[in-house]
Amino acid sequence: MTAHMTPYVIIGASLAGAKAAEALRAAGFDGPITLIGEETDRPYERPPLSKGYLLGKTEREAIYVHSREWYADSGIDLRLGIAAASIDRAAHEVRLADGSAVEYAKLLLTTGSSVRRLPVPGADLDGVLYLRRLGDSDRLRHAFQHAARVAIIGGGWIGLETAAAARAAGADVTVLEMAGLPLLRVLGREAAQVFADLHVEHGVDVRCGVQVAEITNRDGNVTGVRLSDGFLVEADAVIAGVGITPNTQLAAAAGLEIDNGVRVDAQLRSSDPDIYAAGDVANAFHPVLGRHIRVEHWANALNQPQTAARAMLGEAVAYDRIPYFFTDQYDLGMEYSGYVEPGGYNRVIFRGDVQAREFITFWLSDDGRVLAGMNVNVWDVTDPIQALVRGGQAVDARALADPGTPLAALASA
Repeated sequence: MTAHMTPYVIIGASLAGAKAAEALRAAGFDGPITLIGEETDRPYERPPLSKGYLLGKTEREAIYVHSREWYADSGIDLRLGIAAASIDRAAHEVRLADGSAVEYAKLLLTTGSSVRRLPVPGADLDGVLYLRRLGDSDRLRHAFQHAARVAIIGGGWIGLETAAAARAAGADVTVLEMAGLPLLRVLGREAAQVFADLHVEHGVDVRCGVQVAEITNRDGNVTGVRLSDGFLVEADAVIAGVGITPNTQLAAAAGLEIDNGVRVDAQLRSSDPDIYAAGDVANAFHPVLGRHIRVEHWANALNQPQTAARAMLGEAVAYDRIPYFFTDQYDLGMEYSGYVEPGGYNRVIFRGDVQAREFITFWLSDDGRVLAGMNVNVWDVTDPIQALVRGGQAVDARALADPGTPLAALASA
């Protein structure tokens, strides 16, 4: 590799990959940048796939990160429809599935994640749908136009957002969840109940504490979901939203340290000093939280690449943004800031009117610190909520619950 040519390679033509390329150029890097993606679509945003685009409210062109021309204009060698087959760390080369190789001085992995497949008979039928890629969202839209009855396996964010979209399309919807409530692991019982009630009010049959035994069919066409107790939920289409797993295969085969994703430091550098990771695949040390976390949300894929790009260019940076995500379901809009392990909180405080679904929820630690906050149909409070999480101080619970006490005052205290 010649001294004047320091090629940077990004594997994963995702939101994170595209934003990293953009950030490298914005920081003044003028060397070769190759962006490799196995999908045939240029990089796009994923939230619309279960929100506006799925509902038919967002145009397809609006979900792409950049225009088609931007890549050529920015000198980005965008290679779509081809997978990276292996990383040769000694040679500083990425080998592609077509047998070609790309040299790198620095390499960024934005390989994202893949949907978990249902481990039951009938899971491979055509009428069983997943939501991860653009084509998946197109198939769901088509299914909603033709299916009278939709069964959704998994009551997580994707499951509930697709349930809302299916109801908007006029389908009868059943949500099947193993736990006692949808979102129970993520939100805890108190706040999860709000979402269960929301869907029941909108006519969804929410069935919790159930196990799926098989997907039934007639002549290859889905007819329903049989539960372990023998009950059959009749359905013309089945959507599986049972989680995602980070795409670590390339990194693992290359001998990088893997631990619930590619393990990276606060600069997003892996166990190899010339290889970085960002987005869903990165299990990154978080300086504010003092631990490694892997965040499967859009804000991470949007913001982490700025840090990765600058770190690749030798700047002393660290990714310390408070984790953030949002959802829209029916007339409920929500933003969540912070990080709580399942069951890793001491108490929950509600501020506002829970019945009217206009409130803020706070999760507190044993010593009274705010671990996370969720605002539901209450707006312009993300900054003070994030300041409370970042502050790491014990907060007066009564003041936190009192809508008359400004959040900004609590955060600055």
